Amino acid sequence: MCKLILEILLAIFLHPLAFILALINITGRSDLSTLQKVGWGVISVVWGIGPILYMVLADGELW
Repeated sequence: MCKLILEILLAIFLHPLAFILALINITGRSDLSTLQKVGWGVISVVWGIGPILYMVLADGELW
């Protein structure tokens, strides 16, 4: 039970952090059009996998 609670707490804190870092990176990129930036921003919202998809498919960085 403790492991489950720890995993939930990690997910609650790490996803918003990854989402914010992805948005910062998306807005700072000059090689993406406005439509692409909006699209990647929407994809990044998807819980758990959005920021990962951005890093892998769009060559994004979270730092």
